[in-house]
Amino acid sequence: MKIVCLEANCLGTDVDLTCLEQFGEVVVYGSSTQEVTPERVKEAEVIVVNKVPMNETTLSEAKNLKVICVTATGTNIIDTEYVNARGITVMNVKGYSTDAVVQHTFALLFYVYEKLSYYDNFVKSGEYAKYDIFSHFDKKFFELRGKTWGIIGLGEIGRGVAKIAEAFGCNIIYYSTSGKNNNQSYTQVTLDELLAQSDIVSIHAPLNEQTTDLIRAEELSKMKTTAVLMNLGRGSIVNEADLAEALENDTIAAAALDVLSKEPMAADNPLLRIKDSTKLIITPHIAWAAVETRKRVVDEVCLNMKAFLSGIERNIVK
Repeated sequence: MKIVCLEANCLGTDVDLTCLEQFGEVVVYGSSTQEVTPERVKEAEVIVVNKVPMNETTLSEAKNLKVICVTATGTNIIDTEYVNARGITVMNVKGYSTDAVVQHTFALLFYVYEKLSYYDNFVKSGEYAKYDIFSHFDKKFFELRGKTWGIIGLGEIGRGVAKIAEAFGCNIIYYSTSGKNNNQSYTQVTLDELLAQSDIVSIHAPLNEQTTDLIRAEELSKMKTTAVLMNLGRGSIVNEADLAEALENDTIAAAALDVLSKEPMAADNPLLRIKDSTKLIITPHIAWAAVETRKRVVDEVCLNMKAFLSGIERNIVK
């Protein structure tokens, strides 16, 4: 088989793709645009892809194409109607990043919740060396115990966050964006109730019609002024212009984001106005990107290919 990997750089240059060679000839591109893709996949029987749209424009010349392996869980890049009509199998990877995203959620939280950027700078600037007492209290922070943690999207990652937040003594409430999640372990509330009651709000939901622009100025105004908002779902769930204003006006205390509406970040993103790192941290979509996680993605793609060639149904996107 001819396997074309369109975006190897999305997995990192330290990730080994040689397991794909057991299935045939492998052609690897670091990155690909929609414009160059048709020529690159013309002879492909298998495409390994992450962000490039898979539709009639990019695939019409790929007459031998049998499988598209997406190196992610989300498959919004796929024109489902088109690939189904051609009988092309689409396979994704699932559950590969749960531990990493849960871990990153708490890394982001503590950075803003305990004002770590301020205290780090206080020491490194030399001010602590001149100080007259052993401690310093200018930026106040609080314990997690007894606080309410509201989770938007109680899937596998949301449940992982809930479990650890419970260990810190938090009260867990959640809002189901689909309306179908009914988890007996935690209290389900409306979105308005979650926003009003929560000290920490973390988003772990997919992007769809129900969640696009879910958090706007109106929703932010319902939150506590001491609350922290975290988004580890998809960028467009939070209106970034409204969030920037909310942070500037102290409507909420802080925000921590790993996802943005446009990635890489747009040069005119209003959140770039926020220079105070005790109020805002943004990481460049790395919650999933621990070394073990990225290697696991490749392993999962190879397991998907083995299953496909053996006639076993595994991670097939219907």
